[in-house]
Amino acid sequence: MTNKIVVLLSLVFILFSCQNDDQKRIAENKKEIQKREVILKNIEKGWVFYDTPVTEAAENSLANWNEWRVFFVELAQKPKKTIGSFQQKSKAITKKAMALNDNIPGAYSIPAIKSRISTVVAKTQMLDLYINLDNIPDKKVVKLIAEINLELVSLQRQMEKTVDKSKIPVEVGESDLIKMRDASRAIPNVIIDENIPRVE
Repeated sequence: MTNKIVVLLSLVFILFSCQNDDQKRIAENKKEIQKREVILKNIEKGWVFYDTPVTEAAENSLANWNEWRVFFVELAQKPKKTIGSFQQKSKAITKKAMALNDNIPGAYSIPAIKSRISTVVAKTQMLDLYINLDNIPDKKVVKLIAEINLELVSLQRQMEKTVDKSKIPVEVGESDLIKMRDASRAIPNVIIDENIPRVE
């Protein structure tokens, strides 16, 4: 009889402890859902890219540089209201940013522009990394979006400077001076051996 009572009490105890675990799990799930909703709202509010060119040179490049145009089209499309759609969008933006290196127009194929493109690619890759973490750091994501916008403005201003420089006419003799300053074209220094007699 006492064994039956002990078994019955044990079953009642186990039943109550399971209920408490279920309630804790439900409460934790609610907190996690609320946290993800707050993160989503913060990311959604901060997801504002400069999706139109800010300089004339950048705008003219939309017609000639297909990768540039596709990148801006990708930036202009805001994802739907789920974390998954923001994750997919960040992947797409990174892919389009990396494609900017493929067919850079000749006028822009200079180190100053290539380095700025590399910076934009690195920032978009960081954005993609942060937004795909289990614990998404929403403040870092929003900060990165602002940094990407600054890098885009810097890139476009450099494009404008490059166009402006190309419009400056070359002065007479300037091209010869540039050639003379090229170290690869310079006459090598020859060491003269003192033991060899000179012919006069």
